[in-house]
Amino acid sequence: MEKRILTLLALFVAVVVSAQTRYKDEIATNYTRQTYTYAVKDGQELKMDIYFPEGDKTTDRAAWIHVHGGGFSGGSRDGKSDVNLCTHLAKKGYVTASISYRLTRKQDGFGCEVPADKKMETFRKAVSDLRSATAFMLKNNAKFGIDTSRIIISGSSAGAETVLNAAYRPVTQWVEGKQELPTGFRYAGVISFAGAMVNAANITDETAIPTMMFHGTADKLVPYTTAPHHYCSVDSPGYMMLDGSYTIANRLRKLGKTYWLETRCGAGHEMSGLPMTQSVGDIVDFAYNYIIWDKKAQIHTIDKSPNYKKGGSLYDFCDN
Repeated sequence: MEKRILTLLALFVAVVVSAQTRYKDEIATNYTRQTYTYAVKDGQELKMDIYFPEGDKTTDRAAWIHVHGGGFSGGSRDGKSDVNLCTHLAKKGYVTASISYRLTRKQDGFGCEVPADKKMETFRKAVSDLRSATAFMLKNNAKFGIDTSRIIISGSSAGAETVLNAAYRPVTQWVEGKQELPTGFRYAGVISFAGAMVNAANITDETAIPTMMFHGTADKLVPYTTAPHHYCSVDSPGYMMLDGSYTIANRLRKLGKTYWLETRCGAGHEMSGLPMTQSVGDIVDFAYNYIIWDKKAQIHTIDKSPNYKKGGSLYDFCDN
């Protein structure tokens, strides 16, 4: 009788495990992490940590590449919030890479005193590094067990600017040296935590991909809508216009393309980090439904910062 009970229990456990849905539920209780050098640029070894679902032997898994924030002058691929996101995604079944990249503003910062052409160079080099990391994943797809047609990218702050510009910039442009990605390559989807891009007009019927964005309406570093980077004055060296999350969402809306914008009224640049711990469930849902399964939706979720006061925003929807 005891043996029969144990057998039935084992069968029950097997059924529960098999019922877990990859990319939606945890298909692994833990993860393994391995570090690789994906490129060497300007004499610097650029590394990535890849998080694998422990014990998972599937060979056609969706991949995810994450780019940390830090104003292109700091931050690291193993920041607490970044690791939290990557480990959650790995347990869901993604092969998840968190990358280091060249911090080209480490000496001079990224404020209004930095000339606009230097800022553009910073964006270009970061995009180049992300493409190199992507090319490394493509080259090693069999080793890592990934499906090269399903590579998702996410980024925080400077990393968000990197992934948005990479997602909506043809791989034939902003090429540094040899073109590394196949012409026509497209990411499967992009998630931005307080990011912006150089020109939302690059989003077209042909280039649009499922896009999720988190942003605070009072962000003074990366504009929520279209505004100068860091809100620099027009006569400052660093004056350049960027299109933030609200502008990007409106562009996608008019094109009839899938997006999910999570607006926090009155919040500042803290939205570059908070979603990686507070909104992992929404991130997983978006990726599963609208990237993996290619469902269509246009969603605008509106929340309020604890410090928000009625009338404290330019956007009417904040007071509803």
